[in-house]
Amino acid sequence: MEPKLLKQLLLKNHQEAIHQSQSHFDCHSMADSRERIRGPSRDGREFLTSPRQVLRRLMLLSEGRQYREAAGVVGRLGPSVLHSVIAELPIDLLLEHLPHSAYLLESFYTRLTTLNSTPKPDVPSETVVWQLVRLFANPHESGLRQRCSKLTQALAQYEPGLRQSLRERRRSFDNAVQGLGVHGLTTDAGAAGQLISLHVALKTELQRHVDTYKMAIHKLEELSMVTVNQDPAHSSHQRLLAINYGDIQQRLIDNKTLLTMLDKPALKQLHTLVENLSTRVENDKDVLSCVGQVKRVDAQAHIEKRPAAGLLMNFSRGCEVVLHMMGPESVPPSPVAAVKVNATGSAGGSSCSDGYHSDDSTSEDGSEMVSHYRNLYIENRADALEALDSMPQLKHVHSLKAKILFSMIVLSFRLCHGMRERKVLEVRRVLNCPLDSSSETTLALDRSVRHHLHETTDSFPLGEIERSVFNQVLSTLHEYPCLESCPPLTHFVSACVRLAWRMINQKAPYYLDTDFNLGFLRPEKHERHPQSDRRSDLIKAFLWPALMQNNQCVFKAIVAT
Repeated sequence: MEPKLLKQLLLKNHQEAIHQSQSHFDCHSMADSRERIRGPSRDGREFLTSPRQVLRRLMLLSEGRQYREAAGVVGRLGPSVLHSVIAELPIDLLLEHLPHSAYLLESFYTRLTTLNSTPKPDVPSETVVWQLVRLFANPHESGLRQRCSKLTQALAQYEPGLRQSLRERRRSFDNAVQGLGVHGLTTDAGAAGQLISLHVALKTELQRHVDTYKMAIHKLEELSMVTVNQDPAHSSHQRLLAINYGDIQQRLIDNKTLLTMLDKPALKQLHTLVENLSTRVENDKDVLSCVGQVKRVDAQAHIEKRPAAGLLMNFSRGCEVVLHMMGPESVPPSPVAAVKVNATGSAGGSSCSDGYHSDDSTSEDGSEMVSHYRNLYIENRADALEALDSMPQLKHVHSLKAKILFSMIVLSFRLCHGMRERKVLEVRRVLNCPLDSSSETTLALDRSVRHHLHETTDSFPLGEIERSVFNQVLSTLHEYPCLESCPPLTHFVSACVRLAWRMINQKAPYYLDTDFNLGFLRPEKHERHPQSDRRSDLIKAFLWPALMQNNQCVFKAIVAT
């Protein structure tokens, strides 16, 4: 073959090879372009139709702590896909990562509330709430409120019944803590009112009964009419009408002798002691039940090594924080209220957490009550503090003396509140009303009882509460027996209890702010003690608690900085 012809053939083959390679490249380029056009978008929209892919996507984002991106995916889900994802979602894993996963959980509840689908999907809302309570019971991280506030609000909107559940659980925690304080000393009726242990009092009382009953049995054995097996006919109606003056006189002497033995005032304390013992048993059962609930919520609470009161008070505070973060409760007006609004042109502004209402014209003068509370701090507390200063045993423990008086006012409000609730439950129990009933009849009964307590605040016997407050302080400070013989301290306890009882039984009750965390001074609820360091805003101690009414601070807490 000629060189020229060979050169043309090679050039032609080379051009064909280049053309084939270009065609193959163009095909691949078009295929890649189609793949890029049809490929998944990177904003999460590709998973809106497949619950399994959505769940996988959410778990991958959660593992990388990209909760905001995961919340964006949830916000675009349709009702059916959302329900399927919630049914498969491992809520436990998200709860372990709280408060970081709060944004994702909040997006779920917000989406469910927005869709308002019926029936509601089975979401463990109560488990989420109690995990939040556990976090706020022992806050170890800063910014918890900011991270979880929207989640708690979304939970309250989705499950309104959670508020009542939290209130009841917090009330049970508070009552259990209060019940721990009734195991103090009791009064011995046979020793001029001396305070002794309940077990010692029971032993003394039972021994007194045994001795008396032995004497009564011995006396009965001396009476022939009892020891001799008489003919029943001797006690017939005709025979009894035929007895003479001497027989009647002897019968009176015998029966009066037995009555004198058995009907002694000293023998009537056993019933009170048994009731006291029964109350202590029930209180301990309530405490163990509440601690068991805490253990189910927080398996790492180490309940065996921690004081039960501190544990329950922490969880009570956690409930209170979560309730506060849920925001105001929106209650639809009742038809009766609507009629009143239409008739008067404005809704009545009197509302009360105790469940009974009254006109403003019959309400107590709030400024007078606050003045009494102020005088209790300025005058009564000063007198008690002066008496404590005069005791040699307390000469060098200045902070302890302030804590004693602070504890007494706090205990007074707590025990008075518990007494009021017990009286309401006692009336329910006597009238056979279910203790957990919420019928209108039962609520009307509760309002009547609370109104009666409000009307009789000045005459209501409070000796039991005064002794309980004093005994709790003495049992805690048993190394200072000098406190027992301090009349000004006793008078201070009496003044605290009497004022606390009046305040909590108002139609708009007063209560103490129980936030005693030693943080920074807040001018809206804290007032600096004159002898404090004005260069520092860090609270070192609470000297007197703040007084609240209708979520408003009416008397600021006195603090030392």
